[in-house]
Amino acid sequence: MSATFSPLKQIKKTVKDTLLFGNKPSPELFAILSVYFVQGILGLARLAVSFFLKDDLGLTPAQMGALVGVAAVPWVIKPLFGFISDGLPLFRYRRRPYLVISGLLGSISWILLATVVTNAWSAMVTLLLTSVSVAISDVIVDSLVVERARKESLGQAGSLQSLTWGMSAFGGLITAYLSGWLLEQFSNQTVFEITAIFPFIVCVAAWFIAEKPVSKDELVSQQDQSLIKQQIKQVWQAIKQKSIFLPTAFVFLWQATPNADSAFFYFTTNELGFEPEFLGRVRLVTSVASLVGVFVYQKFLKNVSFRNILGWSVVISAGLGMTMLLLVTHTNRILGIDDHWFSLGDSLILTVAGQIAFLPILVLSARLCPKGIEATLFALLMSIVNLAGLLSHELGALITHWLGVTETNFDNLWLLVIITNLSTLLPLPLVKWLPNNDPQVQVTDEQENIAYLGEAYEHHNLGTVPDDAIIPEVLPKFVTNNNK
Repeated sequence: MSATFSPLKQIKKTVKDTLLFGNKPSPELFAILSVYFVQGILGLARLAVSFFLKDDLGLTPAQMGALVGVAAVPWVIKPLFGFISDGLPLFRYRRRPYLVISGLLGSISWILLATVVTNAWSAMVTLLLTSVSVAISDVIVDSLVVERARKESLGQAGSLQSLTWGMSAFGGLITAYLSGWLLEQFSNQTVFEITAIFPFIVCVAAWFIAEKPVSKDELVSQQDQSLIKQQIKQVWQAIKQKSIFLPTAFVFLWQATPNADSAFFYFTTNELGFEPEFLGRVRLVTSVASLVGVFVYQKFLKNVSFRNILGWSVVISAGLGMTMLLLVTHTNRILGIDDHWFSLGDSLILTVAGQIAFLPILVLSARLCPKGIEATLFALLMSIVNLAGLLSHELGALITHWLGVTETNFDNLWLLVIITNLSTLLPLPLVKWLPNNDPQVQVTDEQENIAYLGEAYEHHNLGTVPDDAIIPEVLPKFVTNNNK
């Protein structure tokens, strides 16, 4: 009998150890992964959004950069979504109804973008709604991820983070080439209509989340105790600690440095003449590279100290980012390298490095959260990272405008590339702010005298990946802003 089932057990073990990075399979885990998968698959519309803003609405590089920054606001106020979900259960549930709402809002937003948006203001509002949709669902699933990560060892916590972001990258991989190919076949609006289908997957996933209904007595108790007010007080007590504040400040300063993403998108399309179909190929390469980055971090770097890996990431990212000068100045042509091949190779290297650089930020944020408020504090930490991303886009847009880089004038783009890359070195002297070992031990020691009400249910996440649904396509990506 045991021999009959041994192959099945071996398959299950292989799936758990290899595909799930050691995480035990369950309906809830697959529901969580499906939400991250949708976040990645929404990349189907990334190119369409970029060309829609550039061609249909006629925005300049600076205007596009500014609009993208505004559209990232929901990722900055994510803790607010967590507080609402915690303090205002719908139909006696804190998570499932909000996942359903986020899915419906996402579908409606993409349909509006396909049908009624005709100017920059309406585009900004609609992209804000799409961003709100993804941010709400991300808050819900991140709470589950953080709660699981807190119960595991440091290595296993990194495995769970790698798995969720790997799933998002896998979703992006599936639609990478299609994002360009579809634009060759259909209009931007048609691509938006197709994208509107996928948020419904989040509605389905909601029913597989293991959640007990909130009792009436518990609701009354929460109202009497002013739970949200006390949670805010506890989070403030935690964030004031040096072991949490200093690493957070370092990551913020690093991620807030300006980027040239929007200007570089205009350069590759208007100056180099890259077509949507080729941009889809590059998205395919970068999606594969993201998975490679997840694997490399998981296999070789997850136990390296945060100070070492992030410190070296600052230096390496600045150096690799300078390779874009070869493309901007057309030096690659002098070297006999075609623009298309150079972009593919550069995107591959930069994306792998960017993924390796960003995963430690996620793991560090999870490990900084003290017991009892891990979900809410993680939401705040990720919102700070997202605020840095917003500032990065706005500063980049300001410098782009200041240097006179437009949709047709790229004379100073080389200077913009130098400024944005060298600025990433500014936080390097502060690398000692990062912990050199597991920060959870230090945080636990400092929290011994603080009383907690119990676990909050909500939290996060970067640009990342989730933010990619509204961030313009860039070839190649800057390492320092790969993300979120």
